[in-house]
Amino acid sequence: MPSLREQVLAALFLQIQQVPSAAVKREEPLPEKVTDSGLIILRDGDPGEPEVLLSPVTYLWQHQAEIEVVVQRPASEAAAALDALLIELGTALSADRSLGGLVDWIEWSAPQTRDLAIDGAAGLKGAVVTVTLHYASSDPLA
Repeated sequence: MPSLREQVLAALFLQIQQVPSAAVKREEPLPEKVTDSGLIILRDGDPGEPEVLLSPVTYLWQHQAEIEVVVQRPASEAAAALDALLIELGTALSADRSLGGLVDWIEWSAPQTRDLAIDGAAGLKGAVVTVTLHYASSDPLA
C-alpha cells in the first residue's frame, strides 16, 4: 500500500486532471511544445518539517506541492489563455478541499506568472501555484 504522502499526491493529481482543457502530467520535464489547450504539471514538492504531537505520536504536515501551468500562444493571446486555464485549475481544486478525506485542508497561493524561455520553444507563458496540503500521519515514512 502506498504511503499517505503518495496517496495525497495521487489524489491531488486526480483532482487536477479534472481540468477539461489541458494535458496534466506529474513530475515531467517541461516540453519544447505545449498543446493548444495548455499543460499542467504537478511537482511533488516538499513536505517540510512536521509539527509533532505526542501521545500518540502524530506528525502534522504542511506539504507544499507546486503546480506549473503553461500555455503556448502568441504574445497577444498568452495572458488571457493562461488566466482562463488558472480559473479552471481553481475550480478543480475547489471541488474537494479534503481530497476525499485524505487531508484536513488544501489551500493554494496566487499564481506567480512568468514568460518562459526554452531553446526551440516560442511563446511560452507560465505560472506556478503553490498548493499546501495539511494532513497528519503516525510516521514520517508511512
